[in-house]
Amino acid sequence: MFGLFKTWKQLNERGIMGINRRNADYVLKYNKRNLYPYVDDKILTKQRAIECGIHVPEMYGIISTEKEISNLEKIVSQHKDFVIKPAQGAGGDGIIVIADRFEGRYKTVSGKIVSHDELEYQLSNILTGLYSLGGARDRALIEYRVSPDPIFKSISYEGVPDIRIIVLMGYPVMAMLRLPTRQSNGKANLHQGAIGVGVDLKTGLTLKGTWLNNIITKHPDTANDVAGVQLPDWQGFINLAASCYELCGLGYIGVDMVLDQEKGPLILEINARPGLNIQIANDTGLTLRTHAVERHLAELKKNDVKESVEERVKFSQEHFAASLPTTV
Repeated sequence: MFGLFKTWKQLNERGIMGINRRNADYVLKYNKRNLYPYVDDKILTKQRAIECGIHVPEMYGIISTEKEISNLEKIVSQHKDFVIKPAQGAGGDGIIVIADRFEGRYKTVSGKIVSHDELEYQLSNILTGLYSLGGARDRALIEYRVSPDPIFKSISYEGVPDIRIIVLMGYPVMAMLRLPTRQSNGKANLHQGAIGVGVDLKTGLTLKGTWLNNIITKHPDTANDVAGVQLPDWQGFINLAASCYELCGLGYIGVDMVLDQEKGPLILEINARPGLNIQIANDTGLTLRTHAVERHLAELKKNDVKESVEERVKFSQEHFAASLPTTV
């Protein structure tokens, strides 16, 4: 029993955030329930982002009813590659990524050949709510397939790597690069076997990696080092993440972004309940950083001061650089 308490005490001293603390002290405190639809529904998120001038993957079409499923062929007729997503899906479930056409059929990013009927069947499953939060009826969106920047070729297996940045009240507090693997079927989802790699908020340089909750140094499929990679346009990414506070109004979020080789940084989605594995990848606790932001916010409030996106990013980069110790 004492050993368990000692372990808990050590985790607490390092500022490791657990699910209960995340939910009680951050999700419930900073995220107003009436604003959840703006992040839980990818279509609403995309439409709101476009209105705010924030770059997102182009939307080719929306399918809302069984009758509209027949519109799929027309929607994708001008595109050899595209992505089908449930609007209210979570964890990457229900997503189909089409990379090419083959003899009247479609080829997924993993090389599997699927028919048009199979895609329509998948759309039907999406509409019934098979992949949605809470099982409610859903909509499907068909959108541009991101072409990852070549820099990721040596440390990613198929699919598209993405970047998750946790943001508290507009202040970036921690970042992670998620790399697809063979086990994750080319998806950048940690629960399905993708790799999480910590990222230095100040420089955009990758740190340690975590795979299946274990610390790793090399990608299991490419055998290349996952640390020491400089992410291009890092300032663009971190500014984009910070600006999502104004976009959705939620105070505690995880912003998922990708780097397209032609279009640059793009927002994929915003998560109101971001996972906690990012702490393993960064070898530090979220609470150390969130407490620092909350102290800073209290000081600003006392002086009746509000900071811009650029000022918030500057604070985060000055206080949460990988080489700097952070205290509660």
